[in-house]
Amino acid sequence: MNARRNFFRNIFTVGAGVAVSQLASAQQAHAPEPATGAPPSVLTPDVEDLPFTIDNGVKVFNLIAEPVKQTVIPGRAFDLWGFNGSAPGPTIQANEGDRVRVVFDNHLPEPTGIHWHGLELPIEMDGVPGIGQKPIMPGERFVYEFPLHQNGTFFYHPHMAMQEMVGMLGGFIIHPKIPYAPRVEKDYLIALQEYAVLPNSTIPNSMNMEFNWLTFNGKCGPASTPLIIKHGERVRIRIINLGMDHHPIHLHGFTFWETGREGARQPDTLWHRGNTTLVGVAQARDIEFVADRVGDWMFHCHLPHHMMNQMSSNVGPMTRLGQGMQGGASMEEAMGMLRDGHATADNKAPSLGRGLGVGSTVDMARSNGPLSQSEADKAMTNMPGMDHSKMPGQDHGTMPGMNMPELPKNANQVPLFPQDAFMEGPMMAMDKEVDKPETYGLPPGWSGFSGGMMTLVRVLPSDQYEKIMDLKARQRAQKQQEIYAK
Repeated sequence: MNARRNFFRNIFTVGAGVAVSQLASAQQAHAPEPATGAPPSVLTPDVEDLPFTIDNGVKVFNLIAEPVKQTVIPGRAFDLWGFNGSAPGPTIQANEGDRVRVVFDNHLPEPTGIHWHGLELPIEMDGVPGIGQKPIMPGERFVYEFPLHQNGTFFYHPHMAMQEMVGMLGGFIIHPKIPYAPRVEKDYLIALQEYAVLPNSTIPNSMNMEFNWLTFNGKCGPASTPLIIKHGERVRIRIINLGMDHHPIHLHGFTFWETGREGARQPDTLWHRGNTTLVGVAQARDIEFVADRVGDWMFHCHLPHHMMNQMSSNVGPMTRLGQGMQGGASMEEAMGMLRDGHATADNKAPSLGRGLGVGSTVDMARSNGPLSQSEADKAMTNMPGMDHSKMPGQDHGTMPGMNMPELPKNANQVPLFPQDAFMEGPMMAMDKEVDKPETYGLPPGWSGFSGGMMTLVRVLPSDQYEKIMDLKARQRAQKQQEIYAK
């Protein structure tokens, strides 16, 4: 009996030892390596950092809330509210243990206040008008000052709800005293925002519940600047979101670790593995991966409607076989004002209150087929807020690989055709208008397949990476010369 008991005891002991050994091996493989070297500064593509001065050891930042003109794609500018000339506002970077002073000036036509999202502060510095402080009136100044004892990805915004919906957001990065491990060679910040703007306006509807312009750092694809990474580098991408929608952000080509949230960096035992992370409203996510595969990889919100610019309902019946469900509406019906019938009528359901983009009105006589170049140019020429000197679509017909595709003869008889904007690729491409060092080497016509919350993570071999770095250095030098010339 004792021999039998000892036999089972030995089996359980050996089994437990194997399990512990396997767990230790898994934890060792997961455990971060020690960090070496100073961490890189966080880069916010298309957005500047907020400069600071030092006053008796205190970092002093000057932040201005003001109306801004924000160009989301070439030729399309919106009237927004932002900070220091941009929406989103400039990124604040500081270190754990710093004491910071933010001298805030309100140049808006109404009261406001700035909330430091996620920071643990005295109540009088929390930035909630009417609760912790008096509202900051137009033309007034308020000085926020507080120590930083946290580290991670945070952000700032007004605590006036509708102001949040018209551009007022900015990143606040606090670098840790002890560098995160393992060390990353590239560290990026992406701010998610969304707007509802009718084609005859440049002003967002802050009360809207659906959005047709979705931005990364104030730019829609293809205008959002690609992230440039050298093959083999470890990369961190920080994502902050302020709007009405949660966004499933997806990275092609890599499986990443989710290493941080808006509260702080997470213990490595809690890191999640995936290629899509859901960034909820008022949340932050940090993801990290090793860029071990060369390529131009998509990085985007995976909500289908968030991968398009100026999204609108189709024009004409949803099928071309005579009468069908109407896809577009007049401007009045698009804004929810009925002229006849009722809201649940078969020919109104998809269009009532949804006409937000070019071609959303049946007052414009055209089918829901591929737009001709002349039709597109005419529609866009009549659109307010467009800088027609920078309009794309002038010579795309000669762009290699971007000619109109040959369609099946029965395409018009297939219900739901058309769905894919590939047929409008020659019109939508704007390679020249979004040309910058970071787009060097992309295939002709690439810009016709990027829109909304979308950019590229470009993992490049050394020679191409160095070429782009050289082009960026030349661009910076040229800008400096232009500044000095003024």
